[in-house]
Amino acid sequence: MTVFAVEYVYDAESSETRAATRPAHREWTAGLAQDGTLLASGPYGDGAGALLIFKAADEAALNEVLRQDPFAAAGVISGTRTTEWAPVTGLLAEHAA
Repeated sequence: MTVFAVEYVYDAESSETRAATRPAHREWTAGLAQDGTLLASGPYGDGAGALLIFKAADEAALNEVLRQDPFAAAGVISGTRTTEWAPVTGLLAEHAA
């Protein structure tokens, strides 16, 4: 399994839609955390986006997971940056391949 850092950039005009969709998004992330796919996630302090840390077999598998995000379905994500990441120190280091 590979660890990926995924950065969401939110559409600035979508704050109401994002707020309405947030409960479904949080339920989705909670399920992924419970099954070990999502290692950590949370919004940036300025509300402009979020960072999500995933474990996936490869980027194609990760993209399939990301397509299921209620935020993606609601169209509130204006940009996504995905980077393979190798945590070497700290709580997430045990997940590095």
